[in-house]
Amino acid sequence: MKTKNLHLVTAFCFLGLLPVKTVALNYTITFTGTGASTTVNSVIVQNLTKGTSVTVPAGNVLNLSDAPNAVEQVSANDETIRVYKTLIDGKFIVSFFAKQAGVTQINAFSMDGQKVTGISTNLQGGSNTFELSLPKGVYVVQVTGNEYAYTAKLLNQTEGVSGIIYKGTEKPVSSSPQKARSSTPGITTMNYTAGDQLLYKGISNYSYSSSNGLQYSSYCTIITDVPIDSKTTNFNFIVCRDYQHTDYAVVTIGNQTWMAENLRSSKLNDGTNIPFELPIIAPIYWTTPQNSNWTTAQWTTYMQTGTTFYNWYAVNTGKLAPTGWHVPSRSECLVLWNYLKANGYNYNGAWDNIHNYCAKSLASNSNWISNTYGGAIGNNLSKNNSTGFSALPGGFFDSNGFEKSCMNASWWCSDEISSGNANFWYLDYQSSGVIFDAAIETNGYSVRCIKN
Repeated sequence: MKTKNLHLVTAFCFLGLLPVKTVALNYTITFTGTGASTTVNSVIVQNLTKGTSVTVPAGNVLNLSDAPNAVEQVSANDETIRVYKTLIDGKFIVSFFAKQAGVTQINAFSMDGQKVTGISTNLQGGSNTFELSLPKGVYVVQVTGNEYAYTAKLLNQTEGVSGIIYKGTEKPVSSSPQKARSSTPGITTMNYTAGDQLLYKGISNYSYSSSNGLQYSSYCTIITDVPIDSKTTNFNFIVCRDYQHTDYAVVTIGNQTWMAENLRSSKLNDGTNIPFELPIIAPIYWTTPQNSNWTTAQWTTYMQTGTTFYNWYAVNTGKLAPTGWHVPSRSECLVLWNYLKANGYNYNGAWDNIHNYCAKSLASNSNWISNTYGGAIGNNLSKNNSTGFSALPGGFFDSNGFEKSCMNASWWCSDEISSGNANFWYLDYQSSGVIFDAAIETNGYSVRCIKN
């Protein structure tokens, strides 16, 4: 009897050593659009956990798989994008293949995510060429069009002036018969492990009439998700366009819809210019002693990162935000903060309606200085940005000049606490919490607007 039992135990142990065949994870994500547009021209997908990204063109679905070969399939015949330097300092040629005729956006971003220059234009299919001029620095060039999206990095070691000029279509394909779109959607594949945090940036190109003629631009909506099955993800496209026809990405968190990037306008929403001050030598006050009108709305920019700062008097005009939007009050920022606390956005993912550990959920997963403190923004950036708010550390501007770039993200509130002092809120690379404070109104902070 003992021998028989021993044999049974041995058999079970042997079975336990055999490899167990598991079913591979395989989800299909379909994208749709509603609101200001029903067309989804492309979706930029970031796996925040793994630090990878793919672009899903119009008509494609996203396949999420944990198979080791789950990479985006690219045709060997596809032309992509080329960026090369000209003989003139600060100028580059950008050449890319437009698969279909239609509206195309070409944008150059600094490494902190700020758009330095861009153009939106209607292109023919074929190989299109543009001349790009940029200041000294490192940039990401993004091209988004009808059924295609390309990205390239660029290093400019000489000074230049920002601008993009269309040079022509080298190989037009208008004489070639257009390939009919298959009724079966294409597939863009991404490696995905259960529990990974994904960020979807849906883009919808559009055109509209203005006093300057026909304008081309794009809506952009951000959604974050941790998929557990195949599903349809819908982008609610919302107009967030300033007076200078710059469109901003948006994200909905709870019952609030926020800009998912900082305001960059140099005009109020009625077209009035905001005076510009560019400090050359720090430390220097925002307004020089020769022009010490402290109640004048002003803005400035930190040239190394392209971050835009406003004094509070610009906020107090009531006209700084795009039409249909406004600069949030302190109480509206607290609504966001309380929503994050109450809905499990603390850094450890736990349900916690007491502690303020939700800064990581608002901070982008790049550009922040690293930090070893548990729960801090700078500790393990892959755990950041679960809301899609995408806060970049642009720093701020005060009497000491530009400060804490890559360490701090600060935004004005619309209300003041006393004459000369107004509310603001900020994130810091070594903190796990959202911080509310007050500052003199001549300081320069970024601005994030909220939908009316």
